[in-house]
Amino acid sequence: MNQDDIIAVLENIARLLELKGENPFKVRAYTNAARALETLSESLETLVAEDRLAEIEGLGKATSEKIATLVREGKLEYYDQLAGEFPPDILGLFEIQGLGAKKIKVLWDALKIHSVSTLETACRSGKVAELPGFGAKTAANILQAIEHNKTRAGQFRIGDVTALAESLLDDLRSHPQVNHVQIAGSYRRKKEIVRDLDFIVTSRHPAEVSDFFTSHPLVESVLAKGATKSSVILKSGIQCDLRVVSDGEYPFALAYFTGSKEHNVRIRSRALARGWSLNEYRFSEAEGRALKEPLPEIHEENDIYRALDLEPVAPELREDRGEIEAAEAHALPKLIEWQNLRGAFHVHTNESDGRASLEDMAEAARELGLEYLGISDHSKSSFQAHGLDAARLAAQVKKIRSLSGDSLHLFAGTECDILKDGSLDFSDDVLASLDYVVASIHSSFSLSEADMTQRIIRAISNPYVTMLGHLTGRLLLGRETYRVNIPAILDAAAETGTIIELNANPRRLDMDWRWWPLAREKGVRCAINPDAHTTEGLKDLIFGVGIARKGWLTKDDVINTRPLHQVLPLLAAKRDRIR
Repeated sequence: MNQDDIIAVLENIARLLELKGENPFKVRAYTNAARALETLSESLETLVAEDRLAEIEGLGKATSEKIATLVREGKLEYYDQLAGEFPPDILGLFEIQGLGAKKIKVLWDALKIHSVSTLETACRSGKVAELPGFGAKTAANILQAIEHNKTRAGQFRIGDVTALAESLLDDLRSHPQVNHVQIAGSYRRKKEIVRDLDFIVTSRHPAEVSDFFTSHPLVESVLAKGATKSSVILKSGIQCDLRVVSDGEYPFALAYFTGSKEHNVRIRSRALARGWSLNEYRFSEAEGRALKEPLPEIHEENDIYRALDLEPVAPELREDRGEIEAAEAHALPKLIEWQNLRGAFHVHTNESDGRASLEDMAEAARELGLEYLGISDHSKSSFQAHGLDAARLAAQVKKIRSLSGDSLHLFAGTECDILKDGSLDFSDDVLASLDYVVASIHSSFSLSEADMTQRIIRAISNPYVTMLGHLTGRLLLGRETYRVNIPAILDAAAETGTIIELNANPRRLDMDWRWWPLAREKGVRCAINPDAHTTEGLKDLIFGVGIARKGWLTKDDVINTRPLHQVLPLLAAKRDRIR
């Protein structure tokens, strides 16, 4: 069992003991043990192997012994026996917002409710409303929470929550009693999928800020409200937590709640080596450890890293994927910035499945301050997208050339379908008439990994294929990636000089950020493309920049950070090289 599994077992033991009506101090012992493991600075396995669990604050003799058993054996007879006293689904009731152990105990004792389904039935029949301490309103709230769990709780694409999140952030920032505010968590780390939003605020009037937060027009329901911590559900369905801290605590809270958990563990371990304990509020002397260095003064988040002899780590990199080692060696890359982008490729118009005209897309690009824009409507095999045949493409190219000017250079391209056998939807003669070609897969997703990989490699071996579009075909929370050997594709891209697209559409964000360090290592260049079908879609470039930063990409790794005179030879480099 890993550390998270063991924490879950401890929490479940506490819940089951409370359902049994056990001594509150006994219940609290397991809750405290779970919290102690959450903030552990050292490897749990090491502590068990060295018999040092008793040194951890919050762990008693009984809980330490049980944790050690879970680490060594992966199971705990005490927990199995305790869980056996209840129906297996009863722990699922704790996932329903508004239900704690006390209410669940009443439900179990009075109505033998043991699962979400039996709870829903009892609420609808009116039996729950008749229980002491419940009532019709509580029953209605429980039904609402059940429906929320069914339909809206879970995962959210970052693009689906950004507008609401930033609006709430701006309103908090404008509040007269707020000094500092930031969204932490996976949102700040620019993860493609987020589960909740963590707002960290400093204020001398926390109750006033909490009132403002919980009564905000974007809030659909309030889950909990306190002076320093509140939780709400926004109208988008995502949970938001507000934590109000002091100015001195702010750097620590921001770092801690930004995470990731794995990154935080590494940071706390470095602090412990100096005799410091690090949590979400401060540095302090580690209990039972010699203080090897004086406690540092911290004024901003980056001071925490400097105090630990680390180069400050950008939030996007905090995933424990080599950033600590690079920070120690002062070898972190200077990550790409939004302002570095000068242009974009992979843009659709209403000639295929876009919603805006060529002129409208060009004007939107000018308003964004772009120097150039590449138009790449679908090819003829994408009939569902009203793809262009050779004649329509030729007419579009002529129009693009006529509209291109000093204020915005327009590139003529296509998003050319890669057919099932790896051939392309247009002949080489047609492709040669274009400034660039994005080759993409839009059909036959069920091929074997070997066949799909060879299909793509054959396509990008064509000298007229400038870049590969949305490499894995994924649609986040909608369609899984097709089977493909990504390292083999990256090898082929490096060999042929093919650019790999980072599709910035928040429904795709493909190629996945986890593969970009390998691509960078192999010398494969990136194009951050919006795959825009509307004028607003051009703004999705910012999501692509976030993923590029997570992938350790610099300005030099991305071709559309180059000025026009440098982009022109880059787009032609593959054709010239193979010729």
